[in-house]
Amino acid sequence: MPWTLSTSLDEFRARAGDFLAASPAENTVLLTVTDRLAAHGPHYYGDGAPVFGWWRAGPDGPVAGAFLQTPPFTPRLGLMPEAAAAELATELAAAWAGFTALAGVGGGAAATQAFGAAWAGATGTTSSVKTNERLYRLDGLSGPPRPPAGRPRLAGAADRELLIRWFDAFAAEVDIRIPHTARVVDDRTAGGQLHLWEDAGRPVAVAGASAVIAGMSRIGPVYTPREARGRGYASGVTAAASAAALAQGAGEVLLFTDLANPTSNAIYQQLGYRPVEDCLELAFDD
Repeated sequence: MPWTLSTSLDEFRARAGDFLAASPAENTVLLTVTDRLAAHGPHYYGDGAPVFGWWRAGPDGPVAGAFLQTPPFTPRLGLMPEAAAAELATELAAAWAGFTALAGVGGGAAATQAFGAAWAGATGTTSSVKTNERLYRLDGLSGPPRPPAGRPRLAGAADRELLIRWFDAFAAEVDIRIPHTARVVDDRTAGGQLHLWEDAGRPVAVAGASAVIAGMSRIGPVYTPREARGRGYASGVTAAASAAALAQGAGEVLLFTDLANPTSNAIYQQLGYRPVEDCLELAFDD
């Protein structure tokens, strides 16, 4: 089979690293996840052992697809042909017993749908769309059309408890899991990756900008507490985080947005972000 599965991060990076770096937008999640695993260890995202895979277009062909899973999260598909995604689903169902209880899968829309269809055929499960997102790439940063009151600043140690509350609130609102929230906040604060918008001396919004990997940085999370929304703070802090990523050498600055939220999609396009691809997360049902 052209898919090779491994539990070794080093092997995955050695075999698939050049492929990931060649398409940093479509492989953005795999690049950031492997970077954090390399920096903080295999259990950064949870107690389960990560699993990696790469696909070749023929026995001696180049790597042309990749995926990973860091339990408790579902597998994330990188760039790959639909046929490779279908092969992966069939192979996981047949060869890796631990995957038969898979809760879902996420990635580019076409590959994810192909995986879901093949998984249903192999396991008898059905699927539903959990999230429907669009990946955007910055194409020339513009300031917010209506600049908000206040100014940006980097988050510091004194913001720790506030950021933990905000990260937890963000996760609950968008229905995602952030294992070890305090550790994530500490690591990203220490790395200068969290930007706050401050109005009248009070933090009112946060945006993250990931470390630059393969010339790519991804913005997120972006969060404004409900009581502070509607004043342009998210636009201001996203623009500040985007400018910081560019200043750190990012050739591609990316972000995901929920297609069900027309406000955020409009905001990001006003700042200069343009669509790259649509992405899905499917949930599998018995």
